[in-house]
Amino acid sequence: MKSSVPLLDKITHYIVKRKGKQIRPMFVFLSASMIDSVTESTHRGAALIELLHTATLVHDDVVDDAFERRGFFSINALWKNKIAVLVGDYLLSRGLLLAISNKEFEQLSIVSKAVEQMSEGELLQIEKSRGVNLDEKIYFDIIRQKTATLIASCCACGAASAGANEEIVEKMRHIGEQIGIAFQIKDDLFDYGLGGKIGKPTGIDIKEKKSTLPLIYALNNASNGDKKKMLRLVKRDKKSKADIDTVIQFVLKSGGIEYADQKMRSIADEALTGLKTFPESSARESLIELVRYTIEREK
Repeated sequence: MKSSVPLLDKITHYIVKRKGKQIRPMFVFLSASMIDSVTESTHRGAALIELLHTATLVHDDVVDDAFERRGFFSINALWKNKIAVLVGDYLLSRGLLLAISNKEFEQLSIVSKAVEQMSEGELLQIEKSRGVNLDEKIYFDIIRQKTATLIASCCACGAASAGANEEIVEKMRHIGEQIGIAFQIKDDLFDYGLGGKIGKPTGIDIKEKKSTLPLIYALNNASNGDKKKMLRLVKRDKKSKADIDTVIQFVLKSGGIEYADQKMRSIADEALTGLKTFPESSARESLIELVRYTIEREK
């Protein structure tokens, strides 16, 4: 990430100091280790994924006009949008150059497809947010592209770096996609304080008119009167705290939390079943634990 531009070095240093849990590189390393062993190619794949992921976060904060990331100021909050966009571009290009200069063409193909799908998923969500999406299939299409595709590419890159054949790479990609979908549903549940069990509801998704699985289920299973009333509240551009609390209580009483939780666990179980078809190893057990962590985590 080193550059000849001091400003860029200052910003990338700020990013590296505030890195997150780095779950995505873990999926790359553990997938490679489960298939065979971690190689130099695996390290490059993990770096490529993390550079891409960080670039998308920097760009997302610009798109969402967000001034905080992981409890710290976002890049656009400190250095404004123009610089944030350029830094995101720089991170993305560093990842691509890392792959090209080391002839990692299979990994480059996997990750480029992920970038394409993530962009499409984000645009599909923006298009659908003009109304309120009540179609569960569209919801799953959005999260598959926006969130799951990156975790899918982690597992695929890990397998490819360990010399797996095309069939195994695709199998790992599919397992990663299921994990990513379960991961996003878990994020949806945080908006409701996990049904009141842990923490306080945030209501951020409701405020931003995002159609999440608990809300879609609640609206599709409500009486016509309740549905119309809730849709009016959800569609409001400026919602009061009382509006958001009303929608949260409506979802909690509708069984939407239980439905989303059951869906998440069912999809995660499919991923676990896929992992258990591989020979027993410490890497396989760690991947299984990582899947469990994604659905049991508290933040």
